[in-house]
Amino acid sequence: MTDSKINVEPKAKKYFSLDEVEDNLFGEKGTETRDAYEAELKIELAGEMIKKLRKAQHLTQTELGEKIGVQKAQISKLEKSTGSVSLETFARVIGALGAKLKVEAPSSELELC
Repeated sequence: MTDSKINVEPKAKKYFSLDEVEDNLFGEKGTETRDAYEAELKIELAGEMIKKLRKAQHLTQTELGEKIGVQKAQISKLEKSTGSVSLETFARVIGALGAKLKVEAPSSELELC
C-alpha cells in the first residue's frame, strides 16, 4: 500500500451579489428582458403590500371588494398578481386601504395630447 496524501483544503466559495445574479439571469439593467423582470417584480410586491395592508386592517378580500364595488376574485387576483386589474381599480383599492399611490414615468416617454 502506498502513502498518498489527500488534499483536504476547502475549496474557495464564490458568492454573488443579488445584482450579479439578476444580471446573469435577466440581463443587465436597461435591457428589455431586465426591464420586464423588474416590472413584474414590482407588480408582485404591490400585490403583497395590498394583502398586508388589508390584513392589518382586519378586512377580508370580500369586505375590501365591497368597499370599492368589485368582486372578491378581483382582490384575490390583485394580491396574487394574476390576471389583469385596471389602474383605476388598483387606485381605488389603495385609497380604500388609506394608502397613497405614486406613479412614475420617464418624461421622455410621456405624450400629452
